[in-house]
Amino acid sequence: MSVIAAKCPGIKVHVVDLNADRIAAWNDDDLDNLPIYEPGLSDIVKEARGRNLFFSTNVDEAIDESDMIFISVNTPTKTYGVGKGMAADLKYIELCARQIARVATNDKIIVEKSTLPVRTAEALQDILSSTGSDVNFQVLSNPEFLAEGTAVQDLLNPDRVLIGGERTPEGAAAIQALHDVYAHWVPSDRILTTNVWSSELSKLTANAFLAQRVSSINSLSALCEATEADVDEVARAIGQDSRIGPKFLKSSVGFGGSCFQKDILNLVYLSKTYGLDEVAEYWHQVIKMNDYQKRRFAEKIIQSLYNTVNGKKIVLLGWAFKKDTNDTRESAAIYVADYLLSEQAQVVVYDPKVTSQQIYADLDYLNTRSEEENQRLVNVAQTTEDIFKDAHAVAVMTEWDEFREYDWKQIHEQMLKPSFVFDGRGILDIQQLEEIGMNAFAIGKG
Repeated sequence: MSVIAAKCPGIKVHVVDLNADRIAAWNDDDLDNLPIYEPGLSDIVKEARGRNLFFSTNVDEAIDESDMIFISVNTPTKTYGVGKGMAADLKYIELCARQIARVATNDKIIVEKSTLPVRTAEALQDILSSTGSDVNFQVLSNPEFLAEGTAVQDLLNPDRVLIGGERTPEGAAAIQALHDVYAHWVPSDRILTTNVWSSELSKLTANAFLAQRVSSINSLSALCEATEADVDEVARAIGQDSRIGPKFLKSSVGFGGSCFQKDILNLVYLSKTYGLDEVAEYWHQVIKMNDYQKRRFAEKIIQSLYNTVNGKKIVLLGWAFKKDTNDTRESAAIYVADYLLSEQAQVVVYDPKVTSQQIYADLDYLNTRSEEENQRLVNVAQTTEDIFKDAHAVAVMTEWDEFREYDWKQIHEQMLKPSFVFDGRGILDIQQLEEIGMNAFAIGKG
C-alpha cells in the first residue's frame, strides 16, 4: 500500500489495523521503529505518509470512505478442527468481509491480497452479497509475489502483476479499475488478467514451485556430502541449462518464511479435498524434505561434537529466516535450536534485527519445554562481543552479510579447541577456516 501511495499521489491510501500499538509504530517519527524491517521501506513511508498515506485504527471510517478495499490479513494454517495443520484458517478474512458488508453504503471493489485457497472469492462474494442492502461488490484476486528482503524493489519493478476477476461486464470494469492503479508505474504487458480462480491458485503454485526447487537441491546436498561432490558445482552445472535456470538452487539448512510451508500445506489439503491423493503426496514431500534438512543439520552438529552437546556452548548466528528481514516465521534456526536444546546444549543466539522477545516467543510456541527452561538454556546476545568465548561450535543460520566479514581467526582463538563451524547458508570460505585450524562443515560439501 505504501508503494501505491508513493506512485499514485492522487490516490488517498488508508492503512487500518485494530492493533493500536502497531499503528502507533507506523506513525512513529523515528522511521527505524517501523513494525517491519525491509530495505527501502522507510524511505517510501517517509515520502508519502501524511500526504496521501495514512495509518489509523478507524476501520469503519476507512471502509465507508473507500472505493477499493484491499484485504491483507493473516491466513495462518489451522491449529484446530477439520484441516488442522494444513488448511488455511480463513476466520480473519470472513470477519473482514462481514465488517465491510455491515459498514458499506456504496458500491466497492474488494481485492484479495492475502494468500487464499481456490474459490475463497466465492465465499467472500456470498457474505458480501447477503447483507440485504443495495450495495454491489466486485471481488478481485490480486496476490503479491514479493520476496522479503527485496519486497520494495519487487513492488517497484515487478515481474508481473496478476489480477483475477469475474468474466462479466461488472467484473471487467473492476479489473480495469485496479489495472489503472498499477499502470501508474507498471507496464501494461506485465499486468496479467485471469479468472479469479486461476489467480488464487497461481499464488499457491508459485510458492510451491519455488520451494520445490529448494528442496530438490537440498536433497542432492546430502548425496553430495556422501559422494564428496560439491553441491554448488552441481547447481552451477545444471543452472546453466536454459530449461532449468540458476535461481533457487542454493543449498541451505532449509527454507522458512510465512509463505512456502503454509502455502504448500494448503495445496496439499486442497488436493486431498478433491480426492487427488497422489498430487497431495507429491507436494507434501517438499515439506518432508525441508524438515529432513533441518534435522540433518542439527544431527551433524551433535555427531561432530562427539555425539553429545550436553552443557556445550553453541553459538547460532542468525535467527531470521533470511537476511534483510526481521521475520522469523518458520525459520530453520528455530528448529535447529530446538533439536540442540533437547540435547541440553547451551545455545547463544545473535541476530542483528531480531529481538530477544521474538526469539524466546518462537521457542515457547513449539511447546517442547517450559518457558523457564528455554530462558535457562538460551542466551540472546545484542552484540557479538564475548559471545564466542569458550564456545564449542558456531553455526551460521542466516546469510547476513556481516557474518562473512567477521575475523574468524580471532573467533577461533576465543573458542575451545577443537573448534567447529557449521555453515548452514554456504557463505563462508571453508578452506580458509580449515587453514586457521577450525573444523569446518558446509552443507553439500564432501
